Amino acid sequence: MSEKFYSTITPEIERLSNLCNYNTTIDPDLFTKYDVKRGLRDLKGRGVLAGLTNISDVRATKIVDGETVPDYGTLTYRGYNIKDLCNGFSNGRKFGFEESTYLLLFGKLPNSEELTAFSKLLSDYRTLPTGFVRDIIMKAPSKDMMNTLARSVLTLYSYDDNADDTSMPNVLRQCLQLISLFPLLSIYGYHTYSHYHDGKSLIIHRPDLSLSTAENILHILRTDSSYSELEAKILDLCLVLHMEHGGGNNSSFTTHVITSSMTDTYSVVAAAIGSLKGPRHGGANIKVVQMFEDMKANLTNWEDEAEITRYLKALLNKEAFDKQGLIYGVGHAIYSKSDPRAEILRTFVGKLAEEKHMEKEYELYSTVERLAPQIIAAERQMHKGVCINVDFYSGLVYSMLDLPLELYTPFFAMARISGWAAHRMEELNNNGKIIRPAYKTLCTDQEYVALEDR
Repeated sequence: MSEKFYSTITPEIERLSNLCNYNTTIDPDLFTKYDVKRGLRDLKGRGVLAGLTNISDVRATKIVDGETVPDYGTLTYRGYNIKDLCNGFSNGRKFGFEESTYLLLFGKLPNSEELTAFSKLLSDYRTLPTGFVRDIIMKAPSKDMMNTLARSVLTLYSYDDNADDTSMPNVLRQCLQLISLFPLLSIYGYHTYSHYHDGKSLIIHRPDLSLSTAENILHILRTDSSYSELEAKILDLCLVLHMEHGGGNNSSFTTHVITSSMTDTYSVVAAAIGSLKGPRHGGANIKVVQMFEDMKANLTNWEDEAEITRYLKALLNKEAFDKQGLIYGVGHAIYSKSDPRAEILRTFVGKLAEEKHMEKEYELYSTVERLAPQIIAAERQMHKGVCINVDFYSGLVYSMLDLPLELYTPFFAMARISGWAAHRMEELNNNGKIIRPAYKTLCTDQEYVALEDR
């Protein structure tokens, strides 16, 4: 089979695709008739209760006079407010990824000795099997780093003598190894693709076992391995803010679903990666950066609020950027008044903008943050509040850190693997049945007709 034929949609495929579309389309009114919770949500967008978790909580409403009303968003890890956690390690001039990962996995904040031992354990696991980079990552490099990451994770199964053992100690060992290896798998995959397809120098830095996770990411990514303390601290903050967001997000729910089948850790994590890759889940910060690049190219004056307003209205009216009618980074399925992750990130972005001499870009983002919710509320006649989400500023941060666009979603995965690990172990520890939701069939009985009579 030629490579061209392999990737070509032939007329026969087009014909069969039309047949498939015809026989898989369901009348939208039937979803209402049978009270189907599409996307596992009710008509008000509230998630259907599908499980219990003790790992994190996302709150965006409060009860007033017996009515549920929007409130400022709150995110907690194991009961600890995310703002308190971030203030704790930021004020202490230490990195928070390792401490927060310990909290999610074991349900308690580590003391100094426990944190030191845990950080060393992660560092010890930050080594790939001999020949893995040459034999696996450098073979058939993919243009999509999430696919590269998923392939590498699945291949690690072959290097594990106890790959199918689902006992808690073994799964914990596997999860800790994957948490440590995600940066290497992603960044080595990026450098390999850049070398073979873009003609760039092939750079494979070994991790420095004395560095934190955030520092190692910058160390192995950058040609000269250099970075400032502020850069490492803000990247570390991004990792903490993205590592967990309740059991109901798509990739964490995927983790629960696949784990309930009692399959191996590598298969579970690869499925979660596939979920996060989807543009409705993990790719939003890329869209934010691309939207702002288009905005900057079309604005004659970045400080003219009237001109910015016209552009934002054009976005909503499907007349600008990708013509999808969206202002990316504004709005969230749960938060309406505020996304606490965006609030935390905002406090550090200004400092990084000063260091990078990108104050004008930061001011443009700040202006859009102020104007967009008002414009959306007016244009869409929304009574429910709308706010910026964490993707709004994380894309700007990654841009200021000069991180390649291809790694934006893998950076999300480098963080969220800690949450996936916690959810996998929670499901294993409380697993009773395979997760199997109900689907109502609309098929009618048919009489079989012999082939020669059709």
